[in-house]
Amino acid sequence: MTATALIIVDMLNDFIDPQGALFCGDTAPQSVPFIQKRLARQRQSGHPVIFLQDAHDPDDAEFAKFPPHGIAATWGSEIITPLAPRKDEIVVPKKRYSGFYGTDLEHRLAETGTATVEVVGVCTSICVMDTVGGLANRDYSVTVPIAGVADFDADMHVFALKRMAQLYGAIVQ
Repeated sequence: MTATALIIVDMLNDFIDPQGALFCGDTAPQSVPFIQKRLARQRQSGHPVIFLQDAHDPDDAEFAKFPPHGIAATWGSEIITPLAPRKDEIVVPKKRYSGFYGTDLEHRLAETGTATVEVVGVCTSICVMDTVGGLANRDYSVTVPIAGVADFDADMHVFALKRMAQLYGAIVQ
C-alpha cells in the first residue's frame, strides 16, 4: 500500500493560543487555516491522519529547559478545536520532542501502510524537526510545507527547514 499519512505535531492550546504556557508567536495561529485545508484534504482522501500531542507529567524533566506546558489531561495539552481529531483518527501522546521516543508511532505508521508522510505543526526547530529526523531514519519520504509549520524563534525556524531538507532529505516547500 502507498498511503500518504499526515502527521500534525503539537497543535495544542499551550502552543497556539496566546494564553498558552508556551505560545509559539503569531506565526503559529497563522498556520491553522493551512493545516485545516490539509486535514480536510487528507480526510477526504481516506489516508491516515496522526496527531502528536505533548502529554507531559507535571514534574517532567523537560521543564528545566522550558516552562511547564502540555501537561497531560489539561487544557494546555488539548489539540486546538479547529483541528480536533475524529474518533477514527490516531492520537499519539508523547513526552519528548520526537514523536517516536517512547511512543507507538512507528507501529501506527506500519499498520496504516504508510510510505510517505507530510508533517505540519509546531515547533519547527524542536518537535517537528526531531520527528522528521525519526521518519528519515526509518526511510520514509517526507514533505514539510513551510506554510504548515511555525516556531517561536524565527532564526531556528529557518535553520530547521534547511536542516530537514539538507540532512533528512525532506521536501520543504
